[in-house]
Amino acid sequence: MSTHPKLFKNAKLVLAEDVIKGSLTVDPDGLISDIGSATEAVGHDCEGDFLLPGLIELHTDHLEVHYAPRPKVRWNPVAAVQAHDAQIACAGITTVFDALRVGMDEDDDSNDTMKVADMRALADAIETGQKENRLRADHYIHLRCEVSAPDVIRAYNYFDGDDRVRLVSLMDHTPGQRQFVSLDSYISYYQGKRGFTDKQMAEFIEMRKARADKNTPGNRKAIAAHADKNTIAIASHDDATIAHVDEAIALNTKIAEFPTTVEAAKASHEAGMAVLMGAPNVVRGGSHSGNVSACELAEAGYLDVLSSDYIPASLLQAAFQLADEIDGITLPKAVSTVTSTPANAIGLSDRGVLEPGKRADLIQVKLVGNVPIVRGVWREGRRVA
Repeated sequence: MSTHPKLFKNAKLVLAEDVIKGSLTVDPDGLISDIGSATEAVGHDCEGDFLLPGLIELHTDHLEVHYAPRPKVRWNPVAAVQAHDAQIACAGITTVFDALRVGMDEDDDSNDTMKVADMRALADAIETGQKENRLRADHYIHLRCEVSAPDVIRAYNYFDGDDRVRLVSLMDHTPGQRQFVSLDSYISYYQGKRGFTDKQMAEFIEMRKARADKNTPGNRKAIAAHADKNTIAIASHDDATIAHVDEAIALNTKIAEFPTTVEAAKASHEAGMAVLMGAPNVVRGGSHSGNVSACELAEAGYLDVLSSDYIPASLLQAAFQLADEIDGITLPKAVSTVTSTPANAIGLSDRGVLEPGKRADLIQVKLVGNVPIVRGVWREGRRVA
């Protein structure tokens, strides 16, 4: 990895409110020191490409793909984190919140079930990578807490005191509500995975509902209280109703992840929560689960943040697609959904915008047709991809 150039010239700079042709200067501490029109011969020539702030990803499940690439296969966790990190960085993401599952299915006795020990191993590998300067992007931990699971508090406690944990989401995938108001996709998934008969499937659904009635209310409040006390941001997940949003407000929730209805997204946005939707939803033109479209929320003014979720490269592509397809959304506004808005929502005020004094987390992007190409990535002024 090379040292940073002092000057980035001949660029289309995507600023907070405008796109301008010019140059950007980085100081020896890896901070942006000037934005102007310098044209000195010495420096990095962006060749007329866009220069954007490095992307900020709040919710990606992609690390598990590298750790468990096949059923019953576990990769070396540090190597898995490095492979994931390389893909993240080459997608233009310079700050990433790796989502680790907390709360497992106690009724799944397969040998391939991910355990809390796997999650802790991945967290340790992230921290090793940060400490040993192995990683291109800046990594934090996002705990995806399945509040209906009976072991969620015990599993959550494995991460107590871990200062890389900066975000927790309170999830409940119980059938009949939130993401699974319609049972069709739920039944299709579990009957395919477990080979259930219709009778077994009906019994499974009732068991899951009873489990949630017993566990969810207390677990949701306990995790939210701990997170709030320890200055860990809280995200709701799959809110569908005003009652869900009211519950999130009462828990001091900062981010509304993947609301499933316009009603819930509108209420969350108006309550000051950052509404987060999946970038694949934008790229594909709709939700794979049949819930509300991210573009519909963008058109209504209720979309604040995009997340790559399961496809890292979708983050940048979705931002350019929003600017191209949604009336009233400029490129700076679209880019803010993957840079400054997630940074502010999570309390990282030192990055996410091209301004003097901010971190020189930068990506050089060339737009060919309607698909952007990442041509260079710098973190704190140092080239990493």
